[in-house]
Amino acid sequence: MSEERGEEIQNLSNRRFRRRTYLGGLGAALALPASAALLSACNRLSENGGTETKVAGGGISASAEEIIARRKLSPDDVTAALSTYLPSGRLDDYLMFASGGQSGQVLVIGLPSMRLLKLIAVFTPEPWQGYGFSDDTKAVLDEGKVAGRSITWGDTHHPALSETDGDYDGQWLFINDKANSRLAVIDLRDFSTKQIVKNPLLLSNHGGTFVTPNTEYVLEGSQYGVPLGWEYAPITEYKEKYRGMLTCWKFDRQRGRIIPEESFGIEVPPYGQDLADAGKLVSDGWAFWNSFNSEMATGGDMQGKPPLEMGASQRDMDYLHVVNWKKAVDVVKAGKAETIKGFKVIRIPTAVSEGILYLIPEPKSPHGVDVTPKGDYLVVAGKLDPHVTVYSFAKIQQAIQKGNYEKDDFGIPILPFKDCLEAQVEVGLGPLHTQFDDQGYAYTSLFLDSAVSRWSLGKPYRDDGWKAIEKVPVQYNVGHVAAVTGDTVKPLGGFLVALNKWSVDRFANVGPLLPQNLQLLDIAKDHKMRVLYDLPIGNAEPHYAQIIPRERIKAFETYPEVGWNTITQSKDPNGTALGKERIARDGNKVEIWMTSVRSHFTPDLIEVNQGDHIVWHITNTEKARDATHGFALPLYNINLSLEPGKTETVSFVADASGTFPFYCTEFCSALHLEMMGYFLVKPSS
Repeated sequence: MSEERGEEIQNLSNRRFRRRTYLGGLGAALALPASAALLSACNRLSENGGTETKVAGGGISASAEEIIARRKLSPDDVTAALSTYLPSGRLDDYLMFASGGQSGQVLVIGLPSMRLLKLIAVFTPEPWQGYGFSDDTKAVLDEGKVAGRSITWGDTHHPALSETDGDYDGQWLFINDKANSRLAVIDLRDFSTKQIVKNPLLLSNHGGTFVTPNTEYVLEGSQYGVPLGWEYAPITEYKEKYRGMLTCWKFDRQRGRIIPEESFGIEVPPYGQDLADAGKLVSDGWAFWNSFNSEMATGGDMQGKPPLEMGASQRDMDYLHVVNWKKAVDVVKAGKAETIKGFKVIRIPTAVSEGILYLIPEPKSPHGVDVTPKGDYLVVAGKLDPHVTVYSFAKIQQAIQKGNYEKDDFGIPILPFKDCLEAQVEVGLGPLHTQFDDQGYAYTSLFLDSAVSRWSLGKPYRDDGWKAIEKVPVQYNVGHVAAVTGDTVKPLGGFLVALNKWSVDRFANVGPLLPQNLQLLDIAKDHKMRVLYDLPIGNAEPHYAQIIPRERIKAFETYPEVGWNTITQSKDPNGTALGKERIARDGNKVEIWMTSVRSHFTPDLIEVNQGDHIVWHITNTEKARDATHGFALPLYNINLSLEPGKTETVSFVADASGTFPFYCTEFCSALHLEMMGYFLVKPSS
């Protein structure tokens, strides 16, 4: 373990110890009758440098007593509140990156406060950040065009933090768009999207994004089978012409970009591939995808056939896809992949003959597959089975070596279920997803039970494992769960978030469309699990999240130099220093180099002719943290965010004549309202 890593873990441990030591004492106090418990708690706060609450005679202050009584707070309520409360100016220990669902964005949430800190614009234009309005960010969104069509929304599902040696390194974040089979790259130096790639052969993905242990590849799995390239084929030819694909996108860490020409896909049957996870440590080099429609049902309820969900739930087992991605890389390099629409694809017969692709039966309609911290076991949860099923990676390798297997209709080896099975643990109804902590426990979401189950892993994690320990109810219909670094080689434990699909009665009625409910759970080893906090998310449905210690994120406070291009992360050639502002005309092209500083734009008066082509560069010359300016130009649909040091460029045709005041949209100074100017467009006739 490196000295830096050891110090980081110790710092986190110390903070958790201080918090739990205090709360442990508070918990003991709260075992007393309510009034005595609260008195003891408040006195303890005072003794530890907290807000003064004592009054003469050792009593509790009237204001605190009144608040507790008026709000009808129980001792457990007080414990939960103190577990998440952060005084003004105190920073959260952890950052959670959650998908933004139909908003097409990513949410950044602090833990344990559960405060929403930022929305990262990804697949959808977002005016506060000027995303999709400047030339550079328009170009990023244009990378996500589908067959030449602009797509202005996305369905984000599974964020993935970049990893080094199987642990989050805090440098990059990846997110998928299920609706259009796209992936995005987010730079965590400034929490902004730098690249979108479109899979040329698929129209939906769900088993993405998941990274390999050193972020060599970002994994993507198709969800709904289509002919590769989505050309028309009759549904009656589903088995013959429809396919899925497991894609390995090559990531260049130095460039911070996915490299499509070095990426490839592995053709698979149209079984409805679902979630994925990459192997680690002993299973490094392998990856695993679930599937949920090995029946290859296609619906047709108005043609007298069973509805699709019934047809897709007939068999007792579906298939876990087991993929040797490192061998697949070698096969592609050896020229054994076909090129379809410019993208390299390993066809099923090649994947089988080269020992790349295997199947294992798994309980039907599974949703999650999660690799344990040491990479030695795979945990699968079938939605229609009350157990989690645990496979041994060592047994899988032995089964492959034996070669004693049947094949499916496409010639893919099916490894015997019993030969690969390590254990099954009954956890409850509707198990979906699993996370891990630092004590050898696993946590599985139970959709139908609306609960989270804690269960113990077997050796080498615990001597008392494979068995269920406890369940805690959540509100309601939980999907994913996320623990602190809970899907890495070094889970830290402490907190877990349940990403619930329904909120029902948890919040004020805001109409029929209700927010989702993200609930923070305390999973510390010294007591039972408990719910601490409800966080409504009212802008879409978050699906999955990953939680990282805040200290691992090394974000800019201001951009490194004045005149910074945020896409290239380098000095912009059009960055403009104070005193270097200018306007240049070349025929009907007008180019403007503008600066912004508290509290004015230079130049603040610009006159052009109707029909001129305008190229407008604006540089925020501020160097102070949080000294952000905005730039809004009415009618022309321009709104930019100019953080300290940033240069943005916007191009447009001045096709509408008139008088257009432009102004700063960020309240930046006492003279903010005066930070404006005029863009005058002289009529052509």
